[in-house]
This record gives sequence, C-alpha cells and structure tokens, in this order.
Amino acid sequence: MHRVIPTSKTLRPSAALGLALACILASPEARTAGELEAGPLWSRHRLTLETGAATEALGPLWQTTEVWRGAAAEGLGPDEWPPADRLEDPAVVSRIARGLTLAPLFSWRHRPEVDARFFEFLYPVVTYARYGTESRFQIFQVLSFSGGRTQQGARDRTWTVFPFFFLRHSEDPNRRYAAFWPVYGRLQNRLFRDETRFVLWPLYVQTRKRDVVTDNYLVPFVHVRHGDGLKGWQVWPFYGRETKALTWVTNATGQAEAVGGHEKQFVLWPFYGRAELGLGTTNEVHQRALLPFYSALDSPARTSRTWLWPFGLSRTEDRAIGYRQTALLWPVFIRARGPGKHEDRFWPFYGETRYAEWTSRFILWPLWRQRRIERDPLRRETDQFGLVLYRRTVSRREDTGTENRLLSLWPLYVRKTDANGRTWAQAPAPLTALLPNNDKVRRLYGHFFGLWRTEADGQTGRRSTSVLWNLYRRERSPERKKCSLLFGLVQYESGRTGRRWKLFFLPLGGGGPSRAEPTTTP
Repeated sequence: MHRVIPTSKTLRPSAALGLALACILASPEARTAGELEAGPLWSRHRLTLETGAATEALGPLWQTTEVWRGAAAEGLGPDEWPPADRLEDPAVVSRIARGLTLAPLFSWRHRPEVDARFFEFLYPVVTYARYGTESRFQIFQVLSFSGGRTQQGARDRTWTVFPFFFLRHSEDPNRRYAAFWPVYGRLQNRLFRDETRFVLWPLYVQTRKRDVVTDNYLVPFVHVRHGDGLKGWQVWPFYGRETKALTWVTNATGQAEAVGGHEKQFVLWPFYGRAELGLGTTNEVHQRALLPFYSALDSPARTSRTWLWPFGLSRTEDRAIGYRQTALLWPVFIRARGPGKHEDRFWPFYGETRYAEWTSRFILWPLWRQRRIERDPLRRETDQFGLVLYRRTVSRREDTGTENRLLSLWPLYVRKTDANGRTWAQAPAPLTALLPNNDKVRRLYGHFFGLWRTEADGQTGRRSTSVLWNLYRRERSPERKKCSLLFGLVQYESGRTGRRWKLFFLPLGGGGPSRAEPTTTP
C-alpha cells in the first residue's frame, strides 16, 4: 500500500476554513466591530430598505438588526448612520429598533417608537405581541393569554385553553366572565356572539347577538328566540318559525334608520321553506323553496326561478344591476346578458364575467385565471396559473401614480414592490411565495430558504444582492459601491473618496475617485 502524503499544493476544506477564520479575526474590521464581510460566517452591513445595520452569521441561521427611524429627522442619510458619536448618546440608543432572528426557530423584535415587542417561535405555533399596555400570547391558538385596558381605562386579563377553559378578570365587573366547557360558564364577545351562557352543553345554551337572545336546548335541535320586535322557535329539522316587525335604529349620523321585518318558516328542513324579508321597506323579498324540485325569489330588484336545485335550470332577472341570466348544472354553464353584467361560462374549460367595475376570466380552471378591478382611483390586475404556481398582481392608484407589484413562481421565486418603490425578491421561496404579505414568514423562513436575495429602494437608489447567504454580496448606493466574494477574502469598494481593493482582508492600495461617483470639491 502506498501512503498519500499531502503536499503544500493540497489544501483541505478544514484548512481553508481555518485560514479564512484567521484572516477574519486578524482584520481591522473585526477588531473595531464595524462593517465586516466574511460571507456566510459573518456579515455586518447597512440595511437597504431602512436606515440601520444588520449582522448575519452562520449562513441562514443568525440575524440581528438595528433600525433608527429617526435618522432622517436628524438630517442623516442611510450611509451616514450609525455614527459612533450618536451611538454613545443614550437618547439615540433608546430610539433604535432592534431585532434578533434564529431561523427558522424564533424571532424577536423591539420597536421603541411605538412601544411594541414581538416574539415568534416556530411560527405560527407560538407568538407574542405587545403594544403599550395591550399584549397577547398564544400557543397554536389553543392556549392563549391577553391583557390590556379598555377605552374606559379598566384593566383586563384573559386566559383561554380552547375549547375547555375561558376566563377574563377585569377591573370592570360587567366585563368579567368564566367558563369551563361543557359544564358551566358565561362568555363575552367570543365564538361570534356578544354573550354566551351554557349549562351542561349541549343541554342548555343561551346566546345574544345585539338585541337577539336565543335559548337553545339540546343544541342545535330546539331553540326559542326573542328580540326587538322578534320572536321564533324551532324543533330542527321538523319545524321552525320566526317573525320580526319593522323596527328603527339610530345610525352613525344620528338619524333614524328602518330595519325591515321578516317572516321565516321551514318544514322538514331543507325540503320546504319560505321567507318574507325586508317587510315594511321598499324592497320586500319573497322566497319559496320545495327542494330539490323548485325554488323562487321575487322582489322589486330581482326575480329568480330554479328547477331541480342546485344542478338543474335556473333563470334570474336582476333589475338593480341590469342583466338576465340562465344557469344549467350550476356552476358548469352560465350565460348572462345586460348592461350591468356579461357572463359566459362552460366550467372548467372557459369562463368570462364582466361587471361595471371588474372582470374575471379563466381557461381550464384552475390552470389560468385573471381578474381586473377598475374602481376609481384604484386599478388592480391579477393573473394566476394553477392555484399557487404563478401569480402576478399589480395595484395602481391613478390619483397618486403609486403602484404595488407582486410576482411569485412557487416554489422558485417571489418579488414584491410597495407603493414607496421598495422592492425585495428571493429564490427559492417555498413559503414566502405562498404568503408574500406575511412579514413573520419572510423573516423566519424567507432568509432561511433564500439562496439568492435582493433588495432595492427606488427613492434612495440603494440596492443590495446576496448569494448563498453572503458568500457573494454586492451593495450599491449613490455614494458608493461595495462587493465581497468568498467569505470576504476578495473585496472591492468605490466611492467619492476613491477605489479600494482587499485580498485576505489586507488592503492592496486604492485609486482615484471612481468614474461612476462624482468627486467632492473643497
């Protein structure tokens, strides 16, 4: 056997990494903790879309940020902050927003300008948010805690172990409640009701929504309901009846507004039912249904007939919008004509619907879909290929000329531009392409999966690009250009003061002012 003896020409990966670390630790930037580019190992740089700085380490895992939103008010530009003398001022330090992310496990942020703190762990499993005195903590929406003050100044604390335990302790006795499901309890503003009481659920449950109170026995089979001009009862699914008289309420402008009455009845639900809605108003609606054979709707604004519901023949005349429609085997075939609506549909092969303010089309649904909205001053257009594979959305305000743009190609790419001209993009994007408007997903998972990332600010002219978590990084602004390659072993920077090269973090000398950058005059 022959033993291979490594020579000076052989450089193992571990030795290369050790050499890179030695160069980093020996560099002046490492000793002064200023801007430092060491690729995925360590990178400290200025932010592109905000005034501040970020530190990224260990590839996609570690990131900290410091953002000073008051820098512009102090007359400082993005490239002028953070000056060392300002960072020694406690008043300045107290206004710096800070963040820490260990992707994809947790993220923490502090925004002193609005007195807010946020924490996410394995989002959306665990989240915590606090704005001033308002706070909320939850674990998978099962265990949650919230606290704060009401508009009257009373302090509240709420604990929930869904769906078994609900408790609110308040300085206002009228806001207190407690419930231990299914034994006994009382709730306020929970489960889509203003108030809920129960004893041995489902034996007895009482709910209130505005003025309507419903007493349920053996939910959902028997109930008795009463309210302002309203009374009714049901033994579901055999028979039910409810009536309500015309009533009046005071609207936000202080004027009396009519609330139409109604009469509802069903027998052997859902086979027979009738309803008289809007009684006492100018648009009374009369409905009849004997399913699946026939259903009808008549009102001053609309007339509709359906035979063999829901997949039989349906004819509708809408006098309010202005169209006549025929549907067969809904939603397979629909044809509508009129000044207010034009529709042709042969689902899933082709469909087009046009209203006065929006248009929708599809071909081989869900292969391709398009929707356009034109509602002054808003113009919005969306194209989709597949349910999530491709999406392009452009929203424009004609009065201001601003645009919001979104382009996603799941799971490969996503790019978003806001109305202020700030753009960010990344590839690949398995989660951010699905939820591009969720900042928590972008912070925890976007940086983790983003092998290629870019940011640009159209107002300041700043731009940055990162490949393989800063193995290659490039920054550009009106004042300077900066590039870093191979853990920062090769660096280039140019600006108003000239051009500089570094190799293994050692300066190689510089040159005169860059041609791309104007020189300063005394």
